[in-house]
Amino acid sequence: MDTSLLTKYSLPMEWLNYHHLLYFWTVAREGTIAAAGRKLRLAQPTISAQLKRLEEDLGAKLFSRAGRKLELTETGRLVYRYAEEIFTLGRELQDAVQGRPVGSPVRFRVGVTDVVPKLVAYRLLEPAIGLGDGVQIICFEGKSSDLLARLAVHDIDLVLSDAPIAPGVKVQAYNHEIGSCGVTIFGERKQATKFAKKFPRSLDGAPFLLPTTNTALRLAFDGWCDRSGIRPRITGEFEDSALLKVFGQAGVGLFVGPSVIEDEIMRQYRVRVVGRIPEVRERFYAISVERKVKHPAVLELVTTAKNEFFNSPAAG
Repeated sequence: MDTSLLTKYSLPMEWLNYHHLLYFWTVAREGTIAAAGRKLRLAQPTISAQLKRLEEDLGAKLFSRAGRKLELTETGRLVYRYAEEIFTLGRELQDAVQGRPVGSPVRFRVGVTDVVPKLVAYRLLEPAIGLGDGVQIICFEGKSSDLLARLAVHDIDLVLSDAPIAPGVKVQAYNHEIGSCGVTIFGERKQATKFAKKFPRSLDGAPFLLPTTNTALRLAFDGWCDRSGIRPRITGEFEDSALLKVFGQAGVGLFVGPSVIEDEIMRQYRVRVVGRIPEVRERFYAISVERKVKHPAVLELVTTAKNEFFNSPAAG
């Protein structure tokens, strides 16, 4: 073979040192260089030096220090995701050579904002779970801003939220409204019996547990109260919707929930319906970096939500 032709037509390539990538991946999984050293049976200075070399090769910092632990930077999260795929393929290669069954599921990484009710999140994700062994769901929960930052670097595939991306947020992503429903007022048995009479006027002065003021549901409910001349007595505000319902279950106050999961809320928290307000709409969005959804799990989620979940009589 004329090697001069290979030299003439070959393209320049930056080779990635996979030993360095393995050390990075192990440190990210273990949380500290010391723990990674024990796992890899290597000295800490050796791993530190290899991490520094990898950062130099990539031209970006991969870790930031948080006390004794190391936290991934945005670039670090992106590199970690690729490393996870690379080493998963490596394990599959070994399985294939040794005659073991191969084939990893499609990973569906979804972020759920902390204001989305857990029951709604489950019902929305249920169709993706129904795809069977071909899909593995990896769920994260947090504030919208944090999840959108991870979406921007492709660390997650989708964000489920109760609000679209705000105009000032500098993330290139698209809102897909997947449905809306009216809301139901719930309370423990004695409260529900008391405030169900003369509903909704009975809500004036009633004790209420509400989401914090930065949520879409709170804005919609406050607007309805203003228009209706109703002033509830706010006994608590919560970021976490599940914690709010636990307080409601204990009788601390009435609370608002999506009508589409009314039966599940009554069953899980042992509360009763005070009344329904179909004029107050709670909306839910799937936010992705794709203008047109392509991920099979996202397609299944959006289609089922629109055609079945939010198209039921319970949605109001």
